[in-house]
Amino acid sequence: MRGLFITGTDTGVGKTRVGEALLLALAARGERAIGVKPVAAGCRVTANGLRNEDALILQAAGTVPLSYAQVNPIALQAAVAPHLAAEDAGVVISVDELVAHVRALEQETDWLLVEGAGGWRVPLGPDCGFPDLARRLAYPVVLVAGIRLGCINHALLTAEAIRADGLHLVGWVANGIVANEPWAERQVTTLAARLHAPLLGHLGFQPEWNAARASELLDTALLVSRAD
Repeated sequence: MRGLFITGTDTGVGKTRVGEALLLALAARGERAIGVKPVAAGCRVTANGLRNEDALILQAAGTVPLSYAQVNPIALQAAVAPHLAAEDAGVVISVDELVAHVRALEQETDWLLVEGAGGWRVPLGPDCGFPDLARRLAYPVVLVAGIRLGCINHALLTAEAIRADGLHLVGWVANGIVANEPWAERQVTTLAARLHAPLLGHLGFQPEWNAARASELLDTALLVSRAD
């Protein structure tokens, strides 16, 4: 089993969409692949309980059937940083419990993608955050860089933080999130020269997201070789 931890330069940069495309790309290689979002804020109320759109996307893209609770064990309603949403809901997020939850799923798959929330330093509680979960899992990290004004600074600082926390940055994905961004190609070139990690794919802006098309632009052969 190989694991990946997916983080981003910020919220709204396309972590889930890249995760969905990676799951499809790995499935096309004949691999069993599942994605989980251990903590999700901004969930909507449904007849079946709280549901998060990102978690539902990962659930649908996986090749192994999982219940919603397996994909997203901590669902929070407030659309805010998880530690604040948890505080308002009276929920205490335990990194130990999240690690145990993810470990229990490792037997089910060849690849397990764990998606964070927001950016790398987002807290989970008063004294813990997503870096603690990533360190405990010891999965290589894939960084999703949302290509827009400011992305160079955000991506370089995030990569620096990932390495400072002792994690392996296995690769990064450039994800176009702004229509007609005039500097997109030069921004990606700048990052490719400075991130010191392989570019796994450059996904241009899509007015209507097509996960299958995006999956064809991801270099899973490079990812597999680097994740070994």
